[in-house]
Amino acid sequence: MSNSLLSPASRIDTIDRLATNDYDVLVIGGGITGAGAALDATSRGLTVALVEMRDYASGTSSRSGKLIHGGLRYLEQLNFRLVREALKERRLLLDSLAPHLIKPIRFIYPLRHRIWERAYMGAGLILYDTMGGAGAVPRHRHLSYKAVRELAPGIKADHLIGALTFYDAQVDDSRHTVEVVRTAAGRGADVASAVKVTGLTKAGTTITGATVKDLETGREFTISAKQVVNCAGVWTDGLQAMAGGTPSFTIKASKGVHIMVPREKISSQVSLFLTAEDSVLFVRTWGRHWLIGTTDTPWDNALEHPSATSEDIDYILRNLNRILEVPLTVDDIDGVFVGLRPLVKGREGATSKLSREHSIESTVPGFTSIAGGKYTTYRIMAQDVIDAAVRGLPGTVPASKTETIPTIGAVGYTNLRDQRTLLAKNSGLSLTQIDHLLGRYGSLTTDLLDTIADRPELGAPIPGATDYLLVEALYAVTHEGALHLDDILARRTHIAIETVDRGIEAAHAIAPLVGAALGWDENRASAETGFYLERVAAEIASEKLPDEVSAAAARNLARDPRLRVADGGPV
Repeated sequence: MSNSLLSPASRIDTIDRLATNDYDVLVIGGGITGAGAALDATSRGLTVALVEMRDYASGTSSRSGKLIHGGLRYLEQLNFRLVREALKERRLLLDSLAPHLIKPIRFIYPLRHRIWERAYMGAGLILYDTMGGAGAVPRHRHLSYKAVRELAPGIKADHLIGALTFYDAQVDDSRHTVEVVRTAAGRGADVASAVKVTGLTKAGTTITGATVKDLETGREFTISAKQVVNCAGVWTDGLQAMAGGTPSFTIKASKGVHIMVPREKISSQVSLFLTAEDSVLFVRTWGRHWLIGTTDTPWDNALEHPSATSEDIDYILRNLNRILEVPLTVDDIDGVFVGLRPLVKGREGATSKLSREHSIESTVPGFTSIAGGKYTTYRIMAQDVIDAAVRGLPGTVPASKTETIPTIGAVGYTNLRDQRTLLAKNSGLSLTQIDHLLGRYGSLTTDLLDTIADRPELGAPIPGATDYLLVEALYAVTHEGALHLDDILARRTHIAIETVDRGIEAAHAIAPLVGAALGWDENRASAETGFYLERVAAEIASEKLPDEVSAAAARNLARDPRLRVADGGPV
């Protein structure tokens, strides 16, 4: 899969191909749905292009709840089909598609009512254990009061009568999305980030491609394609408007806020599943942190940089502190991240409702949109949208085969994991560091170890973020398509939300290293570091404001470096 290497040099070649080739399918959007669609299409033997306006997974797909789950909430809504489908996908991801990035995670659901609550939740979890992906994780069990106190002494004892324990799965969403992109590239797709669609080309009423702008260089060109697939998430409506026609649905953005808290702040061996004022709250283990969320509120501001308000954070803390022996405060928070869910809303007179289920529509010939859905079912969404798009292609196109295509890091992962002790000995790294790399890169860990063998200094920890190694920052640029510090600190790693300074020290440390690989001079490296520091300051400022309008205004003071080019400003 040599084409899976997304380096600065390979990007130049890819841009040239995008400007000259004719493709069967052009996918717009580099989140998990677009990545999955590109992989699905290229694995059927189609010629495929994928473009992303910013960075891969820079929207919803790096800001999700980071869970691969069936959705207990949907059982309560009697949406058995969605739960069954999601649980099947959970099993595939755990067993074969990405076992290095998707891991089982144990939850407890504290009980306060002795009879009806245990029976009600227990019945739901019986269904959860037996539908779709049965056997992928251990079955649920009932716990006594004593067992709960031993597992989670940090939970208030008041009115606690026991708990239910069950398993779901957790995903490193941004890393998984990048691996799906690289898997598609390895199978022949031409993929490029920082390429903004500025218009759609037409022959009569048929869409024939897109006009685009390379936001790294300012170059403008046209991509020709027989079918254009709109996987733009919360940006779907804008592309629909370019295409024309009368779509039956629009997108309503819903904001979800999560916080990161050090593990020592909550005394528990397991993750927690809690009821909140108007939803549920997941408190799950994430390395040295608890990842806690989420909120669910409408978002009507600019889509590029959704912001958390002080009220969002207060909501999470208020609902969490109801069950904690030692309450948390804002001073306990190391990181905050915000994502926008693309919920489907039927236009007036249409039959669809606001929904997490996905919708697909071809409003004009040559153009197909998909919206809605959830991260867990991305593969099904990709299959469905490519099934719809290929109806407009001549001849017979093979059926989807992605059920049997693992990501590149999953291929050979199990065998390499069995050699972890030898890898540590030969590399000079600790077993903890080897496990860290295996859990993030799978079998691609050998790429990083080879680089360390050539440049031993890259085996050192990143200053200010010592769980990560310097080689990971460089690898993000040389292999994974990262073009800016934000790409590395917020998505290829999670330093931006896992360190109390939001990655400022790490940004200063890695800028010279990655800048050399990206061709930055000293002034450019300084400017890029400045962009990142502006981002951090804007996010912290927004989190202190109570309302979304003022918080959004504060956050938007720091823009993505790519969007500066899009607006005609200097890089």
